[in-house]
Amino acid sequence: MVDKVVINGVDVTAYVNQRDSWYPLRAMLRASDPEGMRAAWAALEDEWAKTVTRAQALPDDRLHESVNGEWSFAQTLRHLVFAMDKWFMAPILGERFHPIGLPNRGSVDFPWPDLEYDLAPTVPEALAVRADRATRFGDYLGSVATTDLARPIDVLENGANPLHECIYTVFEEEFWHNRYALRDLALLEAAHEGAAKT
Repeated sequence: MVDKVVINGVDVTAYVNQRDSWYPLRAMLRASDPEGMRAAWAALEDEWAKTVTRAQALPDDRLHESVNGEWSFAQTLRHLVFAMDKWFMAPILGERFHPIGLPNRGSVDFPWPDLEYDLAPTVPEALAVRADRATRFGDYLGSVATTDLARPIDVLENGANPLHECIYTVFEEEFWHNRYALRDLALLEAAHEGAAKT
């Protein structure tokens, strides 16, 4: 979502946002109440369901393939497991980090508990772990109260954050990594189609 664009003294923010196909979902990510948060999560899950279906149409080896030095689809799923564990499962539910979780590169040197970087889960295995966490996150949003949203949560590496910021961070991780995954899947699909023609 673009916050403000002014050209020759004219505010064209609304015009720009209306032409961004991702704007409706992106605008939901900072919902201020539980109802809006539940709607945002449902929309994110819908987008991810479509992305996973698209990914599963490719051979499994393509889903472990890096595109331009970025994470593979399998690694992206592992990172989303980590993000959910860091911002929700561990600090809010008191659960352990799942061993397959993959931190972002800037956080890999932090002494995260339980992570096993040498693991190489299959895509179905990573999807199953992510699905479990997504379900539990959705269930939590189904019962969270407005009065809870300002409650301070102690997050490893990041310190105290209000609950709503933990939720927003999960939303942002899911939103942006879905976009990155779609970008890379398009290139993997093109490479796969090209290989099939030779």
